[in-house]
Amino acid sequence: MILYPAIDLKDGQCVRLQQGEMERATVFSDDPGDMAARFRRLGFKRLHVVDLNGAFAGESRNADAVDAILASTDVPVQLGGGIRTMEAIGRWLERGIARVILGTAAAKDPDLVREACRAFPGRIVVGIDARDGMVAVAGWADETNMRARDLAMAFEDAGVAAIVHTDIGRDGMLTGLNLPETIEIANAVTTPVIASGGFSGMDDIARLAAPEAGKLDGAIIGRALYDGRLDPEAALAALPQAA
Repeated sequence: MILYPAIDLKDGQCVRLQQGEMERATVFSDDPGDMAARFRRLGFKRLHVVDLNGAFAGESRNADAVDAILASTDVPVQLGGGIRTMEAIGRWLERGIARVILGTAAAKDPDLVREACRAFPGRIVVGIDARDGMVAVAGWADETNMRARDLAMAFEDAGVAAIVHTDIGRDGMLTGLNLPETIEIANAVTTPVIASGGFSGMDDIARLAAPEAGKLDGAIIGRALYDGRLDPEAALAALPQAA
């Protein structure tokens, strides 16, 4: 079970949104590189980074901040937000990103995901962001008529490295992960699934350690870590991290 601290980037700063709304952003740091180094010192072995401006614009907008993160830590970084072409995917992988997350592209251009998986095996993650079970795209601004579980199953044979399932309604709200829905997706596919949205603290660590969550590959931690609601040492002790 891998715990991924989240670094969400808006205008070059580390922020947390509530339910994906840009106007409900809380700034936690103006130094993304320092934040990445801090998470590494705490013992986390992966990072989850999202370019929020890029997600809305459809192209990367926080490249300097991402480069600062890469320069400040040696842990693998997965990056999403506005990456919607093969050129952009290749460019980020060449710059040192370990895995690229495709969200809007997965819903709107599945052929791109399949092409990317062939070109970059093991390095493409599908991000499935859902509100009430329905997939949302373009920085969560547009809702589709596709169910999250169906989108996950559509890539079962594509060679996707992992799926990140985010419950938009819980994101940044500290109300607890939507494990029932995420576990349902994990049970429907063979692709590793990562839970995201609403992580609240040690209660969620206990839920992730329970047998019913054993199929999950990991979880993303956001506001609970920044607010000090989660004890990193206790969390990592309860869920030992893969190398």
